[in-house]
Amino acid sequence: MPGAIYAEGLVKTFGEVKALDGVDLEVPEGTVLGLLGPNGAGKTTAVRVLTTLLKPDSGKAVVAGVDVLRRPNEVRRSIGLSGQFAAVDEYLTGRENLQMVGQLYQLSARDAKKRAATLLERFHLADAADRTAKTYSGGMRRRLDLAAALVVSPPVMFMDEPTTGLDPRNRQELWVVIEELVSGGTTLLLTTQYLEEADRLAHDIAVVDHGKVIARGTSDQLKARTGGERVEVVVHEREHIATARGVLEGFGKGESVVEEHTRKITVPVTGGAKLLAEVIRELDARGVEIDDIGLRRPTLDDVFLSLTGHVAEVSETNGAPDAGAGAGTGAGTGTGTGQDGTGAKETAK
Repeated sequence: MPGAIYAEGLVKTFGEVKALDGVDLEVPEGTVLGLLGPNGAGKTTAVRVLTTLLKPDSGKAVVAGVDVLRRPNEVRRSIGLSGQFAAVDEYLTGRENLQMVGQLYQLSARDAKKRAATLLERFHLADAADRTAKTYSGGMRRRLDLAAALVVSPPVMFMDEPTTGLDPRNRQELWVVIEELVSGGTTLLLTTQYLEEADRLAHDIAVVDHGKVIARGTSDQLKARTGGERVEVVVHEREHIATARGVLEGFGKGESVVEEHTRKITVPVTGGAKLLAEVIRELDARGVEIDDIGLRRPTLDDVFLSLTGHVAEVSETNGAPDAGAGAGTGAGTGTGTGQDGTGAKETAK
């Protein structure tokens, strides 16, 4: 039985650019799938297909047990969407924004008002509830956008780079909210370029590049693909780099990497803390003074680099074909900026 989110062989092209090239995804109920990839990899295009905002050229997609292509209106009643950019009406207050979304979902005026008050408290916006959204900070607008996506407590959520541009405090606060949602049974597909975010929130991770899923697994499984532990040494004097590198390669299980500007040498190893003590003794015997030494596991940054050939780059916009794909995307209302630039609302019926 497919999970809460299921995609098979999704293909979507824009002119000569193949944004999706046979994407397969499955997200079990009550879990988080982190979708990672460089700018323009196809992450936002996949989200738009799964949330009924874009029709694929071919392939199959099922969300909350409903076929996305055959019954899109029914899918919209089961999902919430928070896009790359906060989709709020700047001339309405925070309270009015949430009440409007509730009424689009055909909640009674009384129920919409009650739900808005609950969400404003939950997202720490009660004090600013009756201010117009245009007076909100970026972090406040982001929280309001996420609150709008939760007006009807959808069983399935899509969050397309929800914390891009937020300061560390606001990002941490949103992470807590996301964790609470999932612990309550919500299924989440999360696209992000903050690898720390995926490491913390995602039960499973899919890495997308050039419209294809090139790797899939838990954070630990993906890290294991890049090798085991690494010893990192920072030497005190630059002239000792070559000597220290020779020592480390004598203990290592692969090629060392040298960062000249930081005087750091890194080499993959096996043996853990016991090996680290041996390395320290050997460096001391060779007269190499060190400023720092440590043993660490691979990070998701290492995984991203090994799989895509470059580090993750966080930016306010994505490259084609995903550029601007999230702009104007409604939070949980099925609103969206289509490929033709339109922004028609789809109310849940």
